[in-house]
Amino acid sequence: MHEKGRIADVMEALLLSDRIEPTAPIGAKAGHIRWLQQHGFRVPETWVIPAGEPPGDALPVDTWLPDDGPWAVRTSAVGQDGFESSLAGQFATVLDVRGPRKVADAVRFVRHSAGDATATANRKRMGTDERIAIAVIVQRMVAPKASGVSFSRNPMTGLNEVVIETVEGHNDALVGEGVTPERWVERWGTWSSRPEGVSLLAEEIAGGIAAETIRAGEQFGAPVELEWVWDGEDVWWIQIRPITGLDDVSVYSNRISREVMPGMIKPLVWSVNVPVVNKAWITLFGELIGPNDLQPEDLARQFAYRAYFNMGTIGEIFELLGMPRDGLEMLLGLSSDSKPKFRPSISTMRHLPRMTAAAARKVRYGKTIQAEVDRVRMRFSAIAAADLEAMSDSGLLSKVGELAEVATQAAYANIVTPLLANLYVALLRRSLGARGIDPDDLDLELGDPANPYNPNPALDRLGKLIAEAGDDTIDAVRSEGRQAVPDHVEADLARFLREFGHLSDSGNDFSVPPWSEQPDAVLRLALDHAEVAGHHRAIPWSAATRNLRPAARWRVRLLQARASEFVDYREQVSFFYTFGYGLFRPLFHEIGRRLVERGLIAHHDDVMYLRRDEVGAALLGGVSTTSPPAELVALRKTEMADLADVSMPDTIFGDDFVPARRGPLE
Repeated sequence: MHEKGRIADVMEALLLSDRIEPTAPIGAKAGHIRWLQQHGFRVPETWVIPAGEPPGDALPVDTWLPDDGPWAVRTSAVGQDGFESSLAGQFATVLDVRGPRKVADAVRFVRHSAGDATATANRKRMGTDERIAIAVIVQRMVAPKASGVSFSRNPMTGLNEVVIETVEGHNDALVGEGVTPERWVERWGTWSSRPEGVSLLAEEIAGGIAAETIRAGEQFGAPVELEWVWDGEDVWWIQIRPITGLDDVSVYSNRISREVMPGMIKPLVWSVNVPVVNKAWITLFGELIGPNDLQPEDLARQFAYRAYFNMGTIGEIFELLGMPRDGLEMLLGLSSDSKPKFRPSISTMRHLPRMTAAAARKVRYGKTIQAEVDRVRMRFSAIAAADLEAMSDSGLLSKVGELAEVATQAAYANIVTPLLANLYVALLRRSLGARGIDPDDLDLELGDPANPYNPNPALDRLGKLIAEAGDDTIDAVRSEGRQAVPDHVEADLARFLREFGHLSDSGNDFSVPPWSEQPDAVLRLALDHAEVAGHHRAIPWSAATRNLRPAARWRVRLLQARASEFVDYREQVSFFYTFGYGLFRPLFHEIGRRLVERGLIAHHDDVMYLRRDEVGAALLGGVSTTSPPAELVALRKTEMADLADVSMPDTIFGDDFVPARRGPLE
């Protein structure tokens, strides 16, 4: 029998709500419970026995245990629940323990569990043979109506949404018995998923859990998982731990890419477009967060020849900026039912000076953009004037490299200008809405109607000319195309193609023929345009704001002028970017013509099925680094045909996606 005093020294328990020395060996799990207490979360009464040599048989828990409980007895191992490793679940837990004697037995049992086979195997996996020091937690159990776990970020996808999983009764039904939980998902203040019918939790309880989970993640400084119990009146927080492994989750979305690069993308277009456009994005990100090791291929990937943006990588950058992980979609004007706020973190504060300087430059961007566009336009014009047929093979490839360099500069302007235009338009709409004016009822008069870079007025004019020629002409144009139009319509069509013929249905895909190669399609587009034009008669914004107070009216007018200015800049930048980017088409068609002459491919347009490096190898060396060009073309044509009708999701998790076909397999 050990002397009670010596055992008491070993078995001294500390009430976590009391002051504990920072160096006390209480383990990460107990430290996290203390963190919850310190940050104002409701935590059941919790005691911790610091790590040390296991005591003998007589454990004087009655000297500090306030009552018979029930109590939960758990381990708190050094290293458990840490960022670098997770030992959770490797050690014993005893629940619903009542009375000092059984608590003492449970303490002894869980403390010795560090030496069992499971823990030993786990230590070997971690590369250490050292015995793991174990503290013990004794926590009052709450009688639960429901309990569960909540995540400040989706642990499967990494998306910026709160996930709540709940079961009836104790949490062990969820984590130990495999009971299927009810699931709530909150995204930006709105339930994107919730249980059907009668739920274990009232909506206000689930909402409170979500709000506290968000607060925990923000104050913890990392995505977190929390265990909680609801006793029918209050929610009690049992544990918090960081969510590990999110950095390994790849999340890809086509919400952006289907706007800018819709449909299937041929290999040559992809191999040119990704470096050109994504280098411009990396330049912009560098201005905001400083030098980084991002590569163009880190930002996007193809699945079934469709473009997807890597929202995990982009989301990490936006979180550094204090924005939601998917804030880029909002900045690009994609629809959203919510309005996430700027929530700076410690990392945001570190980047704040650089971000502030970048924002100041963008406020002045309107003063420099015209000169930038003029420089890019002159370089594009020089490339367009080159005699491609007279160039050597190496000269053609050099011209491709030069065009890629200039196109990257233009792509930067083609990213920043629409972002600023969308921002000013959003601020204008928000300012109107805050004053009780619905912006959807107004003509915001954005952009100069006579803007020479906007094709819509010219399309309207062309469509009206066709419509005025009568129904017979309209029917003939739809069925026969250009050959059915009168001379004055033909003249207007020729003028339109001179001004806007370099545009196309996909300005980021140079394999798509531009309008100059599709006059019949332009006529049908003009007819469609004329049919919808003028049907909606909105109220002029100036009339709707006439009765505002002078200061409010001045602010709205300032925002309208700024938005209108950048809408015009957006049209101009897009016009010249599309012109320059479209120059890849004749360059690669000339290369394709030479490859046809040499018997390497069957048609000059087949070059679009080769990657840029394969095109260079074929042109200079006559062979690809992998297979003959014609074989690669045939293989990829077959692949694209086979994948043309597959069903593609908006979001893809992981890198091993296999597309599902819409129809039954043959």
